[in-house]
Amino acid sequence: MDSNLPSVLVLDANQRSALAVTRSLGKSGQFQITTADATVQALAGQSRYSQAYLQHPDPGEHPRDFIAWMKDLTARQHFDLVMPTTEVTSQLLLFCRDELPGIELPFAPYQTVMALSDKISLVELAKSLGIPVPESRMFKNASELEGVSLHYPCVLKPALSRIYTGDDWVHTQVRVIHDAAGLQKALELSPYLETTPFMLQSFIPGHGGGVFCLYNKGQPLQFFAHERLREKPPEGGVSVLCRSVAADEELKATAQKLLDAVNWHGVAMVEFRITPEGKAYLMEINTRFWGSLQLAIDSGVDFPLMLAKAQLGQRVVPTETYRTDQRLRWLLGDLDSLYLYLKGRQPWMKKIMRLVSFLSIRLRHQKHEVNRLDDVMPAWHELRQYIRALKK
Repeated sequence: MDSNLPSVLVLDANQRSALAVTRSLGKSGQFQITTADATVQALAGQSRYSQAYLQHPDPGEHPRDFIAWMKDLTARQHFDLVMPTTEVTSQLLLFCRDELPGIELPFAPYQTVMALSDKISLVELAKSLGIPVPESRMFKNASELEGVSLHYPCVLKPALSRIYTGDDWVHTQVRVIHDAAGLQKALELSPYLETTPFMLQSFIPGHGGGVFCLYNKGQPLQFFAHERLREKPPEGGVSVLCRSVAADEELKATAQKLLDAVNWHGVAMVEFRITPEGKAYLMEINTRFWGSLQLAIDSGVDFPLMLAKAQLGQRVVPTETYRTDQRLRWLLGDLDSLYLYLKGRQPWMKKIMRLVSFLSIRLRHQKHEVNRLDDVMPAWHELRQYIRALKK
């Protein structure tokens, strides 16, 4: 490996998105790649494209120790670019950026990232731009609910999905509330709502939709979209089988309107809820790489490579058209989804159809997310971890 190539530190190496980043930059032959995570071994660290793997304190459980580790590492070793792939790690590094003056991060400023990550401030921004959002009522804390008349079903959304306290992180949860008893139970399960803001939104029936975006210093470079075919859990969650689709022009225009308004930089996933009548409501924006990132790369949209080049001031050529109906399957996730489906209350005929679908082999335009013949060790690592978890 040419030591004159730019060096990249890929964090959160246990994430499938980090594996996609590592493979993308590694295959390009334009970067030296070091991966890191809190475990002894990690998914992306097993890739042939990772020249070195580092273990560090867990940024979720020991954030200050992680920042101290980063300060020590970057004082001893230069990285041209640091690429975190989770919300916790990216927000923590941005928050502590003054302590890490030499670090290069492919993100907008901390205040901008938090303005989009905060669901309450995002709703206010969307309203100011004339973008449809569910009817929303904001509360500073749970005590403000006293005596308030509510309509059900509704959705309880904490302002932030992860709250950094300075010493650790509070993990919050979005919940669908069906009645007053359900609200009371949700409040009991979410003690953080006693001191943190949240909102109650009207429930929007329909299906999810989204647009994946790449911006360079306020300028849109690339858009992409996919459709989830199977999820874990089956009723809705992480995608285990998805396919690329053309980006809906209306959703794309709305996403661009939002990101233009904040002079965005980096990647973002803008999520919507689309009613049976076809009306789209803004739900949230994720300001980091997404789980099914590899699908975009397989479809011809290499987000990690484009982002790295943009951040380092290199010329970026957008992909005007990409392959649609390209599919991506996370095999072990799909196996979990199948188990949950067969264990559920669906009619036996639907269960048989789901099993047949799982066993069917698609030879063209479908790839496995982790299992790759040109980079086999991540799959072996994932399988070992999976078997170890089953034994517990």
